[in-house]
Amino acid sequence: MELEPPPPPVEPPSTCPDQSTASDPTEDDRTETKPFLSQTEILKALEVVERDSSAIAESYGSLFASLRLALSEVTSSSVDHMQCFSDAAGRLQESVLDASTKGNRYINSCLRLNEEMKGVDSLATQLKLLRRNVDALDSAVNKLLRLP
Repeated sequence: MELEPPPPPVEPPSTCPDQSTASDPTEDDRTETKPFLSQTEILKALEVVERDSSAIAESYGSLFASLRLALSEVTSSSVDHMQCFSDAAGRLQESVLDASTKGNRYINSCLRLNEEMKGVDSLATQLKLLRRNVDALDSAVNKLLRLP
C-alpha cells in the first residue's frame, strides 16, 4: 500500500489584528494574508489522514500479530524446556534414590559382616586349641602304633 505524500503544511490563520500598528507603510506590504482552506481541501486532508491512520493501524495489527506469534513460540519453547528439565530432574531423583538404597544395603551388609567377624577371633582361638588337641592325639596314636 503506497502512501500519498502529505499535503503542504497548512498554517493557522493569523491572530494578529487586521490593522497594523507599524508606522512604516512598507511593512504592511510585506505581510500577506493567508487564505482560508476550502471545505474540499479540508476533506482531502482528512482523507489523507484517514488513509495514513488506517495504514498505521494495519501496521500495528501486523506487528502485534507477529509479536503474539513470537511470544507464543518462546512460551512454547520455554514450556518444552521446563518439561525436559522436569523429566531430567525426575530421572536424577530416581537414580539418587536407587543409589542411596543400594548404598544403605552395602553399609548394612558391612555392619553385619563386622558383627560376624567379631566372633571369628574366638572361633580362631577354638580352632588353634582344637588343632593342638588333634596334633597331640595324632602324636599319641603314632606312639602307640610304633610299639614293637
